[in-house]
Amino acid sequence: MGILLYNFHVPISNSLNFKKPLSPSFPLHQVRVVSSTKRNFRASLKMSQSQSQPQPQSSQNPVKQHKLVIPNKHGEKLVGMLHDTGSTEIVIVCHGFRSTKEDTTMVNLAVALANEGISAFRFDFAGNGPLHYVEFAVWNCLFGNGAYREFIIVNALTVMAESEGSFAYANYWREADDLRAVIQYFCGANRVISAILGHSKGGGVVLLYASKYHDIHNVVNLSGRYDMRGGIEERLGKDIMERIEQDGFIDVKNSTGSVEYRVTKESMMDRLNTNMHEACLQIDKECRVLTVHGSADTIIPVQDAHEFAKIIPNHKLHIVEGANHGYTKHQAELASVVLNFIKEGLKQN
Repeated sequence: MGILLYNFHVPISNSLNFKKPLSPSFPLHQVRVVSSTKRNFRASLKMSQSQSQPQPQSSQNPVKQHKLVIPNKHGEKLVGMLHDTGSTEIVIVCHGFRSTKEDTTMVNLAVALANEGISAFRFDFAGNGPLHYVEFAVWNCLFGNGAYREFIIVNALTVMAESEGSFAYANYWREADDLRAVIQYFCGANRVISAILGHSKGGGVVLLYASKYHDIHNVVNLSGRYDMRGGIEERLGKDIMERIEQDGFIDVKNSTGSVEYRVTKESMMDRLNTNMHEACLQIDKECRVLTVHGSADTIIPVQDAHEFAKIIPNHKLHIVEGANHGYTKHQAELASVVLNFIKEGLKQN
């Protein structure tokens, strides 16, 4: 059987948009989608396999892990992993900027909670998650004369994040609404949300959630940012605002020149207008807040943690000496501090 090869480009997007090639002209009889994650196309998502791995679950406390898909208020599907111990209580775990639910710290904390008999759910915000190359192969094409002939289309690729939606710089309040959808889902399943936990940007998201909804009594902020003006010039350059004013956006590229993500004027203003100080003043006094920060954090300075401690009424601060932003060499201490705080909250409740 003859095989005809086509080679064409599909733009990178977060949705599955496939159009048949212009030539030859034929209706599709069958379409096969093959997903592959073997290619390394986003270096920033390497999850540091050299870091300490989660400890295995105890055989006396079996934990079931399975994926859940939860729609947000925009109808986008949020994908998450449930570590289910059978407990009524559950902790929601939120990742940081351009990270995923598969981040080492997110996985280790979920496993640590499960080992203590506390269920945990780690999920990807809309437009986030492990990226997949999706390959399209078309075969058994029907021609007008009724004959079938096999064609294979190669290199028809698109890139998808596991959770639906478009990735956007900033988006703090929108991600707080994603968290709201997850919490409502589990409340509807007769679960009790014992705590919400977020790392880096996720730390800011859980604080914003607590300031708006007032239905969670234990919040864990890991290395969250207090001053939203901080880190912009270091990451994007000192002339960032001039470039955005001129073109309306900038594309952030990696060392190979490939575009990592786009920062629009709208998304930049969204970040600058996110006022963590004013939001934290709205957190209920009954809401317990733990802030953990590494003293050697070069991404978000430890001073931000001290600022949270000044304004959040029911607040506990723990500085991990020598820890970087990802707690690379301090996973055990981080897990211990977080577990103790959450277990204390369970006793009080």
